[in-house]
Amino acid sequence: MPRIVLVGPMGAGKTTVGQLVSKKLRLPFKDTDAEIEARTGADIPWIFDVEGEAGFRDRETQVLRDLLNGSAGVIATGGGIVMREENRDLLKSVDVIYLKASLEEQLRRTANDRKRPLLQTDDPRSVLQRLMTLRDPLYREVATRVIETDGANSRTIAAQLAREYSEV
Repeated sequence: MPRIVLVGPMGAGKTTVGQLVSKKLRLPFKDTDAEIEARTGADIPWIFDVEGEAGFRDRETQVLRDLLNGSAGVIATGGGIVMREENRDLLKSVDVIYLKASLEEQLRRTANDRKRPLLQTDDPRSVLQRLMTLRDPLYREVATRVIETDGANSRTIAAQLAREYSEV
């Protein structure tokens, strides 16, 4: 069974594309953030408030390890998963698709989302820019493929990936 992991910044479409690809390929789908919330019984902003980013990242690493050892076929990750070297090492063992979105696209897609703790600031643009500067090289380090998502339809991206993986 193919194992596909989607990485990229907030608003790149990882969850949406992941769900669509998994449905087309008839593979299980998991989202690391949703899995963390299910295991803790708390949402991501609450975990950030109570445990800080470090506590959240510890949970994220454990979930990634568990999912890669399990039967999940398509996994959507949180945008910061590549910040830990341990996570990057885990990701290098599977097919990783980097869904790349421009700063403008990220701002547009996350403008009304209150569930993103790192964007609860007066200047989300500068936060997203700083995160992209830090994370883009790390996404590229683990990626087996980069797909630009600006102006692209999630269904089109998912259909393309599903076609490619159904031929494998």
